[in-house]
Amino acid sequence: MIERILVPVDGSPQSTAALSFVAEEWPDAAVTILHVINPADAGGNPSAGIPCGAEEWFESEKDRSSSLLADAASIVDQSVTMRTEVGRPTQTILDVAEEDEFDHIVLGSHGRTGVSRILLGSVTEAVIRRSPVTVTVVRGE
Repeated sequence: MIERILVPVDGSPQSTAALSFVAEEWPDAAVTILHVINPADAGGNPSAGIPCGAEEWFESEKDRSSSLLADAASIVDQSVTMRTEVGRPTQTILDVAEEDEFDHIVLGSHGRTGVSRILLGSVTEAVIRRSPVTVTVVRGE
C-alpha cells in the first residue's frame, strides 16, 4: 500500500500532470511536493561569481520556489507538505526519498525541452535507474 509519495516539481506541464495523477490515484496518501534549486543554474548569471550576485540569484530562486510550490499545492485537493532543497536535482530527489522513507516517487516525464534536455541529461531517467523506491513516470502534454 502506498502511503507516502514524493512528487518533485519544476513548474513544467509534466510535473503538473504528475500532481494531478497523484491526486486521482492516491487521494489518501501523504504527499510531499519537492522543488530542488540547482546551484548549477546560477552559471548563466554573469554576476553569479560575485557574492552579492549569487545571493540575489539565490533569493530570487527561493521566491520562485515558494511560488511554484504554492501553485503545485493548489492542484492537489488534499493536504500536502511543501519542501525546497538545494542541490543537484537527481541526487537531492534520491536523498530525500531515502532519508524520509517515501514509498513512491511520481514525476513528470521531463522538464526541459530541446537541446538542453539532451545536453543536460534526464533527471527522470536517472531517478528511475537509481531510486530505492518505486517510481511512476507521468507523461504530460
